[in-house]
Amino acid sequence: MTIRSDQGQRGFGDIAPALAELTDRVLFDGVWEDPSLLPRDRSLATVSALIALGRVEPLPCHLRRALDNGISQDELAALITHLAFYAGWPAAASPVPRLRELAKGKPAP
Repeated sequence: MTIRSDQGQRGFGDIAPALAELTDRVLFDGVWEDPSLLPRDRSLATVSALIALGRVEPLPCHLRRALDNGISQDELAALITHLAFYAGWPAAASPVPRLRELAKGKPAP
């Protein structure tokens, strides 16, 4: 039995139902489930892209997903440090509070 994603629906289905449907079916149920890449690798790529592009709003969800996909908090901290040299210091510093909240077990905003 396949579990279908409902993250888009829960996040913004009330205001943007078509976007929620595409997010759930195409992105999470399609792209994320494609066996060509391991979930761990997808998480590394996604977190890296979000940090490099300064997209901190979706980061909490993807940091949690990265942890679920086997990436440790120490590895995420090392990734952020690595990205400071390629994406810029401000881009790398921005997700640190979200990682801290995850480390303390608090829900990230």
